[in-house]
Amino acid sequence: MHRRTAARTRARACAVAALTAAALLATGQPATAAPPADTADPMNRAFAEAAREYGVPRDLLAAVGYGESRLDGHAGTPSQANGYGVMHLASNPANHSLEKAAELTGRSAATLRRNTAANILGGAAVLRDHADALGLDASERRDLDAWYPAVARYSEAEKTAAVLYADAVYTFLAQGVSATVAGGEEVLVPSRPVDPDKGEFSAFDAHVLSTDYPSALWVPAYSGNYVVGRKAAVDKVVIHTTQGSYAGSISWYQNPSAKVSAHYTIRSSDGEVTQSVREKDTAWHAGSTNSSSVGIEHEGYVDNPAWYTEAMYRSSAALTKHLAARYGIPKNRSHIIGHSEAPGATHTDPGPNWDWNHYMRLIDGDPAPGGDGLTFSSYTTQKSGSTGPQVKAVQTLLTAQGYEAGAADGSFGPTTKSAVQAFQRARSLEADGAVGPKTWTALLSAGTTPALAKGASGDAVKRLQRALTAALGTTVNADGSFGPATETAVRSYQTSRKLSVDGQVGPATWGALQSGT
Repeated sequence: MHRRTAARTRARACAVAALTAAALLATGQPATAAPPADTADPMNRAFAEAAREYGVPRDLLAAVGYGESRLDGHAGTPSQANGYGVMHLASNPANHSLEKAAELTGRSAATLRRNTAANILGGAAVLRDHADALGLDASERRDLDAWYPAVARYSEAEKTAAVLYADAVYTFLAQGVSATVAGGEEVLVPSRPVDPDKGEFSAFDAHVLSTDYPSALWVPAYSGNYVVGRKAAVDKVVIHTTQGSYAGSISWYQNPSAKVSAHYTIRSSDGEVTQSVREKDTAWHAGSTNSSSVGIEHEGYVDNPAWYTEAMYRSSAALTKHLAARYGIPKNRSHIIGHSEAPGATHTDPGPNWDWNHYMRLIDGDPAPGGDGLTFSSYTTQKSGSTGPQVKAVQTLLTAQGYEAGAADGSFGPTTKSAVQAFQRARSLEADGAVGPKTWTALLSAGTTPALAKGASGDAVKRLQRALTAALGTTVNADGSFGPATETAVRSYQTSRKLSVDGQVGPATWGALQSGT
């Protein structure tokens, strides 16, 4: 381990040190002591005990956890990179921190995934292992600034992405952290001056700018995680949530085994933007929509609204306005869509906590729903002579079920009427050729009939939500996530149709919906 000199430190850390000064002026938070180790609060106690066990500074450990998860373990569910818990212990081809933590602590992988105290202990063990590999002695381990290379290595990212990761942790140390976690417990990291020794990572510049969008940094994805060029003109922007941290997601795009990427990723705390795939190329982010869209990932998790900050909204909106102007993309919800609204999507992001109305106002767009061409706040009767997007939806749904409805041109002519009548006869509905509530309900729910309950997600949930909107005559948000509102709608439908009322969707409820009842 090469010890620092003052000159090397100034050269290596000037950007972070400048940010620290600005943060101290903005926050005015004193560099006071961390909460005592004997606190009764379980997460504070876990950080204190893990720090003591492995000789990792408590505030550094908490800052790493905050950067990874906002100190939310998400009940043991994995990130997109298969990382778990507050400390994001991962198990994927490029990052085996979960297995390493199990080896170092003697705790099982299952315990490390779901138990927050064990997860924090595992994170401390992995950080200490990196510090030992770097040769940090006891004196250096007491120096927060000496841990920068260990933090960068903890990310298991490469070069610039690792620098982005470690810089974020040291920014949290500079600015301070105040987070309210489960049970109302408050976890604090006081602000303090930082001047990290970047060591081996000083050679990597984290401030190369994008040529497509000069406000963005440029950190390229692995070449096997996207396709050079496009097969279609860009006419959409797809909004995503990363299900992971900002730097961690950017690193994931660089992982040859990921098979995913996005054009842009936006940081929660301040709206910083990083581009990873050129706009001229096809990122792998939204299935069949990839070739005709630009994908924007937003740092966070769909179940925690705290990630969707105003800085993020405004930064993302500025980017989307730029893209709309460049490619002539209409600023409406048919062309600015969520991942869950892309045809064939199995993802639920950006989820119910994303404020579409606010976002669409920020881009000076139309907030009306219906980005997938099938979702509407209400379904009106369509018949011969009708025109518009709901006719197009009827034609699309009929074609998907094998009925010859003609081109999906939004014009209800004889061919569409004949297809509607054939569908109605097959469902034992009145074959009048008009698409009213019963036919809408049967059409929208058509398809597979998996058992669904609260917590389910995906296309089947979205079909259910659309069908309930048609059947009940009230809007059920079709976000593909089976939450409390969907459960309430299912119960209302079951009650009105004299079905067993359990809030779950099994054969009887699917049967009623698909018969237009």
